[in-house]
Amino acid sequence: MTLALTGWMLYAMFVVLGLMGLSFLYSLYNALKAGSFSSDLFLSYLKDLLFYVFPLFMLSNMKALDPTGFLLLIGYYLGALGVALKYLGSFKK
Repeated sequence: MTLALTGWMLYAMFVVLGLMGLSFLYSLYNALKAGSFSSDLFLSYLKDLLFYVFPLFMLSNMKALDPTGFLLLIGYYLGALGVALKYLGSFKK
């Protein structure tokens, strides 16, 4: 199985992973500033990688199984948009 991120799918994954990284750095800064650093910070982002990013990779790899050619792409982009909005919303808190 090869990684099948092409074109806009790659840019959508860059946005998702970039927002995850920024959110992690922001949370790390706040935790260090407050003196409440714990391993839960790392574990929550590892969990998010498993629950949010891994299914996006699975959708991109199942693209060849889609007879219409666009149903899994729509699911991928909606999933990437949902994850991006989740992390943008976390900056408000």
